[in-house]
Amino acid sequence: MKNKHKRAKSLNIGFVSTRFKGMDGVSLESSKWAEIFEGFHHSCFWFAGELDKDPQASMLVPEAFFQHPDNIALSRELFGVQTRARTVTDRIYKEKEYLKEKIYAFLERFNIDLLVAENVLAIPMHIPLGVALTEVIAETGVPAIGHHHDFYWERPRFLLNAIPEILDMAFPPDLPSMKHVVINTVAQKDLAAKTGISSHLIYNVIDFDRAKTGIDEYNKNLRADMGFSDQDVLVLQPTRIVSRKGIEQALYLVERLRVPNLNLLISHSPGDEGQEYFNWIKDTAQRQKVPIHFIYNRLYEERTQTPDGRKVYTLWDVYPHTDLITYPSLYEGFGNAFLEAILFKKPLLVNRYSVYIVDIEPKGFDVVAIDGFLTEKAVRQVEEVLIDPDRRRVMVERNFELGKKYFSYSSLKRGLSALLTSFFGTIPSGNLAGGMNGQ
Repeated sequence: MKNKHKRAKSLNIGFVSTRFKGMDGVSLESSKWAEIFEGFHHSCFWFAGELDKDPQASMLVPEAFFQHPDNIALSRELFGVQTRARTVTDRIYKEKEYLKEKIYAFLERFNIDLLVAENVLAIPMHIPLGVALTEVIAETGVPAIGHHHDFYWERPRFLLNAIPEILDMAFPPDLPSMKHVVINTVAQKDLAAKTGISSHLIYNVIDFDRAKTGIDEYNKNLRADMGFSDQDVLVLQPTRIVSRKGIEQALYLVERLRVPNLNLLISHSPGDEGQEYFNWIKDTAQRQKVPIHFIYNRLYEERTQTPDGRKVYTLWDVYPHTDLITYPSLYEGFGNAFLEAILFKKPLLVNRYSVYIVDIEPKGFDVVAIDGFLTEKAVRQVEEVLIDPDRRRVMVERNFELGKKYFSYSSLKRGLSALLTSFFGTIPSGNLAGGMNGQ
């Protein structure tokens, strides 16, 4: 199939990944990209193994989901070992061929002009899908953007593997019709050093101009609904419960703060990395007598209700009711939760992970920072922020203005506009609905 590239008013842009659903970083950022593209009057379509998109504009292929039983079984044969059986190789390529046919069908059904590979060619969560997509791009020459959130060499669990030649070929591929986008400077340098591939740097962003961040009629009783009083001090850890999030530092902080009525809230589930760390966090909290609340069963990506009529909230309903955000991650591809805390004007405790040091800290944000462990100085700084409203106001207002300056939708708009121009030349585009620059 030869893709006929349109140079008219509108492009059909196809997003491909294993999942576009929920509150994970890839799903959230891809939706922001789509919002910008649609503001340029282009159309967006979706291909994944798990979807919450319009069925008329998407193709659901369950076998493309990274948690599909066949893919889980295959991954067990590929990671943590150095060799693979011939039959395992056969399974990779059999599943690849099936997914390749589905991708071709996706291109044809929606007349795709540009593909956006959302992390599926960076982190090897689904080997057959990555190989299939690489071959389709190579065979068709379809313009493609690899939007890479994290690479396999950044995750210890992928370092010992039986597929080094496949990782070199497809994670990510170096193809003539493909441009690469990374979300931090460290990844940009590592990608160039390890593969020779150059890339564009486009930070994760948030809509500082139009986001609704206050308490409204729907969420005004959230505290009472979740069993908290107005006197309770709510410390929010807005991440999944995985070890690289460093949640134990949040536990230690709540244990040591000399502030009454403290509660630690954790917003997300354990995710895809097992229950061991989750159980350890629960046991540690119990031993240290830290009031900890796992609220992920009350949260969803959109407001809804349970069958018995209870409200289901979004994470953005929780932020306005919190007093402090903890973000003690050991590693992050960028830091969406950091941007959300800035948007909601909440004080922050941050561990100085590498991307924060290189890409965020130099911008001048005012936070309580730690270097891998909680110091007495940091604890006292947090107490000051919680107790002193003037100190807190200065901190959060400064951070909001800096966030708006460096990590807003306007910066994403510029980056994506430049990418489209590099592929297609000048394409007529428009402002986002509602006017990103105001109306």
